[in-house]
Amino acid sequence: MSQTIGNTSLAFSRAWHHVSARDRVLGKLAVNIASVLMGKHKPGGIYDPSVDAGDYVVVTDAKRVVVTGNKADQKVYYRHSMYPGGLKVTKYAEMMEKKPEEVIRKAVSGMLPKNKLRDRRLERLLIFPDEKHPYEQNIIKRYNIADAFSKDEASP
Repeated sequence: MSQTIGNTSLAFSRAWHHVSARDRVLGKLAVNIASVLMGKHKPGGIYDPSVDAGDYVVVTDAKRVVVTGNKADQKVYYRHSMYPGGLKVTKYAEMMEKKPEEVIRKAVSGMLPKNKLRDRRLERLLIFPDEKHPYEQNIIKRYNIADAFSKDEASP
C-alpha cells in the first residue's frame, strides 16, 4: 500500500476509533477527539475545513476523566432558558455525578469550529460512562488517539 492515499474514496471513508477516558486530562482528550472528528488525522494532507471527512469516535469510561488544578472545584457550566432570570449554573462535580458524558461532549464541542458542520461532527461522537458499549464490532482503529497525537502523554 502506498504512503499517501490522496483524494480517493479510501481516504474519505469513515473509520471507527475507540478512546478510553480513564485517567485522561479532559482538555487534551477533547483536542485529540476534535481533530479526529474533523479529519485532520487523515493522510496525504486532504484536510479541508469545508469538507466533513472525519471519523467516528467512541469514548468509554467518561466517569473517570480528570481535570487539572482547581477546575474540579471551580469549573461551572452555564445554560439559559431564554426567559428573564433563566440562567442555570451547574458545577463540575454535579455534572460528573449526573451526566459525565456531557462534560466530554461540551469540551469537544468547544474545540470544534463554530460552523454548520459542528452538529454533524458531534453526532459521530458516542460517549459512554462505563466500559461497555454496543459498537465493539464497528471499531477498526485499535490505537489510542491520545497517544497517537500527543507525544507528551504516556500510554496507560
